[in-house]
Amino acid sequence: MTTQRYSVTPHPIETLLTWIKSGEIAIPEIQRPFVWNATKVRKFLDSLYHGYPVGYLIAWRNPNVKLKDGTFSAGKRVLIDGQQRVTALMASLLGHEVLTDNYESIRIRIAFHPEEERFEVRNPAIAKDAAWIEDIAVLFHPDADLIELTEQYVERNPNADRKSVGKVLQRVGKLPTTTLA
Repeated sequence: MTTQRYSVTPHPIETLLTWIKSGEIAIPEIQRPFVWNATKVRKFLDSLYHGYPVGYLIAWRNPNVKLKDGTFSAGKRVLIDGQQRVTALMASLLGHEVLTDNYESIRIRIAFHPEEERFEVRNPAIAKDAAWIEDIAVLFHPDADLIELTEQYVERNPNADRKSVGKVLQRVGKLPTTTLA
């Protein structure tokens, strides 16, 4: 009889985000820096939105692993695979700055067009266009109110269908309930 050495446990993104906020997920020092560009983050969110598979995360509980900040993991979930995806979620949904491979601290802003159901990297043209929500992190802020955000959007875009926009924003708001797999 063999001993099971690992198990696969699907967790919704909101659980991962909770672990990120609480510091329960740690990145070992052997992991490379964040190397995804904003376009790749946008594509990742688009895949989540459309229900495409985006792969697994592999975490390991080991109290003796040295982390990027020089401390030891002390029972945290050490991220073995999935750092780019977890960091992309932190940056786009939580609004965290990320450290690039050039050791630059940047903020990745992903915009969303509710009427076209389309994600895009925020740029100056999008920032000026009322048809875009210029940073989806506002939808995931703890004080976010989707009804209020829908009302604000329709006020800026009088030809937009309130009901349709509301449903689309609810769908985006459900991204954290998606399970990575």
